[in-house]
Amino acid sequence: MVSVVTPFHNTAAYLAECIESVLAQTYSNFEYILVDNCSTDGSTGIAERYAGRDPRIRLIRRSTLLSQVQNYNGALTEISGASKYCKVVQADDFIFPECLNLMVQAFEQSESIGLVSAYDLKAGVVRGSGIPYQTTPFSGREIAKLYLREGVFPFGSPTTVMYRSSLIQKQLPFYEEGLLHEDTEKCMQILEGWNFAFVHQVLSFLRADNESISSVVRSFQPDMLDRYIIVQRYAVRFLAADEAAALKTQVRRDYYRFLAEGALRWREAGFWKYHETGLKTLNESLDRRFLRKQMGREILKMVANPVGTALRVASYRKRRLMGVAKDTSQAPDDALLPKPEKASSGSEESLPLGRTAHR
Repeated sequence: MVSVVTPFHNTAAYLAECIESVLAQTYSNFEYILVDNCSTDGSTGIAERYAGRDPRIRLIRRSTLLSQVQNYNGALTEISGASKYCKVVQADDFIFPECLNLMVQAFEQSESIGLVSAYDLKAGVVRGSGIPYQTTPFSGREIAKLYLREGVFPFGSPTTVMYRSSLIQKQLPFYEEGLLHEDTEKCMQILEGWNFAFVHQVLSFLRADNESISSVVRSFQPDMLDRYIIVQRYAVRFLAADEAAALKTQVRRDYYRFLAEGALRWREAGFWKYHETGLKTLNESLDRRFLRKQMGREILKMVANPVGTALRVASYRKRRLMGVAKDTSQAPDDALLPKPEKASSGSEESLPLGRTAHR
């Protein structure tokens, strides 16, 4: 039995397509749990209509609005005790008809498999390449090393993967709150003790044109922060000490060079807040001294390539005239760097679930 779970909040524009994709599966032995997180846009009515038509659908309505991660965790507590595998399908995504069937087949190769993934399709691009083509399960640790060493990212989003249900049932809440990309970190944690299987087919569609959280943060280029966090936290768990230390140094340098480019392009306050919030999950703050050093390196590169620099400046001015660039005027001696955040007396809001946040 497969438990399919769709938590939703105000996704009326996409929810019917999502539900239809689940009901169209060639694999029929599933329960479908829809969890309404206080929607106000008509999503509830859509879910009710489908629940009335198909006995496999169970609709749960929240009485109190929860954070995104809390809603996902709550939804996962509803899966049946008889469930063997669990598939999250986010409400603005959908899955292709063979998704459940092929993922179950992959799982059934071995009881040692804890996580299955596949290619996904987003914005017309097939993603998830880099996994060797073979039918036998992979060592989870080897897949984690492949990601750490080469950046091969087979996890996509919660819609992309399928979990062994016992892993969810033994660890509730399943996604850890307070992390930037809870789903990626959960995959890495699973790979420490379980094997991995991959279906070399496109099995899910991830929407990129909605107005969800993902649209807000996509411009902040979260993949750079994602990789920095994962390498800093997990390199020592999967790699030898010397290799882990060298990789952490390299990725830190790459990440701060990326931030330096952002500073020289006058990135808006939201960009810096997003990255500073992510760094806090590592108990780090923005290293302004190291950032200035990387800015100096970038300036030298710009001076050495005046033609390229002129083209970039012209492009920036064009975007500013079109109203894309933000007004970030600050004091001249600190014009490019973000100002340190003041301490807040209120509680920090929960961060969005990782792949719903940007992937």
